[in-house]
Amino acid sequence: MDEVFRALADPSRRRLLDRLNARNGQSLRELCAGLDMSRQSVSKHLAVLEAAGLVTTIRRGREKLHHLDAAPINAVADRWIGRYHRERARALADLQTALERQPMESPTFVYTTYVRTTPERLWQALTEPAFTRRYWGGVTLVSDWRAGSPLLWQDTPDDEPRDLGQRVLVAEPYRRLAYTWHGFQPEHAAHFGWSDEELAARLGERRSTVTFDLVPQGGTVRLTVIHDDFSPDSEMYRAISGQLDGSGGWPELLASLKSLLETGEPLPEPVAAG
Repeated sequence: MDEVFRALADPSRRRLLDRLNARNGQSLRELCAGLDMSRQSVSKHLAVLEAAGLVTTIRRGREKLHHLDAAPINAVADRWIGRYHRERARALADLQTALERQPMESPTFVYTTYVRTTPERLWQALTEPAFTRRYWGGVTLVSDWRAGSPLLWQDTPDDEPRDLGQRVLVAEPYRRLAYTWHGFQPEHAAHFGWSDEELAARLGERRSTVTFDLVPQGGTVRLTVIHDDFSPDSEMYRAISGQLDGSGGWPELLASLKSLLETGEPLPEPVAAG
């Protein structure tokens, strides 16, 4: 956590984070545009932010794209803000954002965690029913994990798997997995206390995509989750990022996955993303 505060102490690095917060997934060239800093200086600042875990980089073709990583900020909030009326602080922040923001582009959620395991075992945890039901709160993900195949949800072992319209997009064992995400279901309305009209409005959101990148690093695997292609001002984005009351989102789900692989037990009562 010391590295996080040291990284945030520099105004130039905070400015870079602000630019990524406004539009995630920028290249070095894009981040340099309009700044009174040399390309070398920007690159050095980004390296400090990446070392602190505040920025995650993803290779897309010949470009390296930089994403704001929610994990360290979430850890700071969990350590201190939760003790001092975190919900009130969040409400005030949401109000300020609503007053200040420009029309919102499609948001992107990026989260990186390091798991003491192997790529093979982490792949098993992402795809095999014996694993998924333990950290998805009893839900089993059912698929043959081939590109184009359906991804089904089985709520309990006695239920028939449900097709929520999700499809596998990329399946490169031990390296990358991507699939389309589901829309809101009637049970979400009951869980979050939405009216029929509120649910109907949220059903109009376009289908998003989640990608898992696995990179071995020594005795750990760097797991980066990129969830994107949301509708502007998306309620699903707030759900999967843990901003919606009653949803732990990806941060909680990934913490439970990490705990399962490292200790043999998931976190108690995990809340599935979305």
